[in-house]
Amino acid sequence: MITLRPFDLAREHGLSTQAVRNYERDGFIPAAERTRSGYRIYTEAHAVALRAFLALVPAYGHAAAGQIMLALHEDALDEALLIIDRGHSQSLRDRETLDAVRSAVDHLMAEADTTPARDRSTGADGRTIGELAHQLQVTPATLRNWEAAGILTPARDPRTGYRVYRATDIRDAELAHLLRRGGYPLDHISTVVRQIRTAGGTDTLSGALDDWRRRLAARGVAMLDAAAHLGEYLGLLDRSP
Repeated sequence: MITLRPFDLAREHGLSTQAVRNYERDGFIPAAERTRSGYRIYTEAHAVALRAFLALVPAYGHAAAGQIMLALHEDALDEALLIIDRGHSQSLRDRETLDAVRSAVDHLMAEADTTPARDRSTGADGRTIGELAHQLQVTPATLRNWEAAGILTPARDPRTGYRVYRATDIRDAELAHLLRRGGYPLDHISTVVRQIRTAGGTDTLSGALDDWRRRLAARGVAMLDAAAHLGEYLGLLDRSP
């Protein structure tokens, strides 16, 4: 059996030896045997475990990676697989959200390019709730529900107290209407609309979506890499006494 020192494991990944000892302390790699003088003795199994844990981190996050390794070391394979399944489910939801936002943004940008400027104008005072409801072919009650969910944040006319929907409000309402027709719940739509507000509009958000897609792709590749390392480690665990 090949024996390794903490330094050997640390050097492979550019870590400190203290980091390796911390991972052992936290249960992310198996406990090492000790020499009579108290020095740790690691084996190839520890090296494979460390590779698996470090591969899991970019795929599922540090906390989930640690939970997966702890579950394996407690002989709770089902629990480890459940954590992995949740990570894949979240990744799928993120992709679906990205596609929905991309579709909505493309729709709004195309509409802005083809609609005459006079038709896009909201007028000096914006639109009333009735006018916007008529434009979207929804009821005023629907717009009030969207406001309660945080999707719309119209200003109020200081003289009358009535809602005033300006250009950004109409953009948000059109986006909400599109996503609602796609079957998305209000809390999901609220998250998407907030992302557009934070980005500063659909043009800025378009670039942010490209970056989001790249990060999702990188995470997907990391999941594949983690699966390979985890499969190797599971094979070692199956062969261990």
